[in-house]
Amino acid sequence: MPATQNNYSVCAHYCIFAVMYTLKKALGQHFLKDKTVCERIVATLQQEPLQQLLEVGPGGGALTKYLLQLKDCSLKCVEVDDEKVQYLLQKYPALQNHIIHKSFLDIEPPFENQFTVVGNFPYNISTQIVFKVLEWKEQVPVMIGMFQKEVAQRIVAKEGSKVYGVTSVLVQAFYSTQYLFEVDEDAFTPPPKVKSAVIKLMALKERPSIRSERHLFMLVKMAFNQRRKTLRNAVKPLFEAAALQDEIFNKRAEQLSVADFAALTFKMQ
Repeated sequence: MPATQNNYSVCAHYCIFAVMYTLKKALGQHFLKDKTVCERIVATLQQEPLQQLLEVGPGGGALTKYLLQLKDCSLKCVEVDDEKVQYLLQKYPALQNHIIHKSFLDIEPPFENQFTVVGNFPYNISTQIVFKVLEWKEQVPVMIGMFQKEVAQRIVAKEGSKVYGVTSVLVQAFYSTQYLFEVDEDAFTPPPKVKSAVIKLMALKERPSIRSERHLFMLVKMAFNQRRKTLRNAVKPLFEAAALQDEIFNKRAEQLSVADFAALTFKMQ
C-alpha cells in the first residue's frame, strides 16, 4: 500500500515488508497486483511443457511469487531496475543467482535449449520485446505476455482488420496467436490509463515457406508503410514490372494474408 507520495505523475513509493522501491514512469512500470490474473497466467503456462522459464520485468514480484512454486521448472528473471533487483532478492531469496540484471533487449538467450517467455511487459518496449523473441524463435516455443490492449490486438489481428499490420504478419509467420483475456486498469499499481490484455504465442509446427526472413521483413514493412496505396504502388521497387501485373497487386497490404506475403517473397527481385 502507498506509504508516501511525491510527484505522483512521475513516481510513487511503496513499502512492503520494510523494503522500499520506487515505481518509475520512465521504465513503463505498472506492477500487477491482482492475484486472480496471476493465477490465470500461470494456469495457461502449465498447459504446455515447461522446463525452463524466463520472466521479463518481474518488478514487484506479484507473478514471480507463483512462478517460483512451479515444480521441475528452472526460472530466471530479467530486470533492468536496480531497486527492483534488490527488492526481489530480499523478498524472494530463492531468486539468488536467478536474476539477470540487464535490459531484456540487451541479453543473449539465458538458457541452452528451449525455454518459455512470460511477463507483464513494460508497455514502452513491449513491441521490441516481441521482435526480440522473434530473433530467438528457434528456442522459444511459447510466449505468454501482458500487453497494452491495443498492442495485443495488433499482434493477433487477421487480414482485413484495421489494426492488422507489420507486427501481425511478422509474428504470425512464425507463431499462432491467441487472445486470452483482458485486464482492467485497477489490477495494477499504479493503474495505467489503458486497458491491458494477455496473449499467447505458440510456435507454428508448419511455417509458411518464404524466400528468406530478410525478404519477408522488407516486403511487409514497405507494404504497410504506405498502407493506403495499392500494393503495386507501395512495393514497386521490390518487383520487376512483369511481376507487378499480377492481380494481387491491386489489393492493399491489409487485405493480404500471411501466406500471401510469404508467397510474394519468391517473386521479389
